[in-house]
Amino acid sequence: MERLKIGINGLDDTIGGFPMGRSVLITGEPGCGKTIFGLRFAINSCMEGYNTVYITAEEDANDLHIQANSFGWNTQELEEKGLLNFIELTGIRARITETELSMDMDPMKGNFTKIIHDIPPEAEVVVIDSLGGYTAKLTAYEFRNQFDLLVYELKQRGITSVIILDSATSKEFNELALFSVYGAIKLGRRENPYTGRRERIMDIVKMRSTKTPLQFLTYEIGGEEGITITEGEEIPEEDMGI
Repeated sequence: MERLKIGINGLDDTIGGFPMGRSVLITGEPGCGKTIFGLRFAINSCMEGYNTVYITAEEDANDLHIQANSFGWNTQELEEKGLLNFIELTGIRARITETELSMDMDPMKGNFTKIIHDIPPEAEVVVIDSLGGYTAKLTAYEFRNQFDLLVYELKQRGITSVIILDSATSKEFNELALFSVYGAIKLGRRENPYTGRRERIMDIVKMRSTKTPLQFLTYEIGGEEGITITEGEEIPEEDMGI
């Protein structure tokens, strides 16, 4: 199966990149680098010549540019060249919430249809960061149906995608989401029982058609790659702490 490099050397060396035309789920607690991971993948996809869309539901594009620039990534230039397209859903969510509050309405149920419709026809790579704001009041059954439809539509269009779930949404719906996606990576933090130091760890939960390691990968945030794999160390699952 053809693969698209992620842009993180140690991870690309381990799994060979993400399978083309498939969806990969990224989960993890706050501060573990989920957005940095998404930006790194989006930028690398642009550098490989793929038309890339970054759908942001948590931050506006300017905030993402600032984050990217801190690692030396010129996302403004990629945007100007038409290789990278930011779609902001933050303002739409804020206006809906404002209307609900002014009319004393209960929050509307989440709906992924808006996300699907906003993906331009020329998109080849999509990062969705994140789905959490669109899961309000969904039952497990409703989430599974909507998530399945989202993944199906992306696959039908041949889009390689990264879907990010925040920690709260992941706790509620992670097991359901795992059934639908082709691959899943969990980012976390723990105290290393051998060194006594806090460190970030990455668990490749699943990646179909791929030989995946049993050990966790430790990583650091910083440098030109944004995320740098430092080592793979086999740690008992109960010590992962996430």
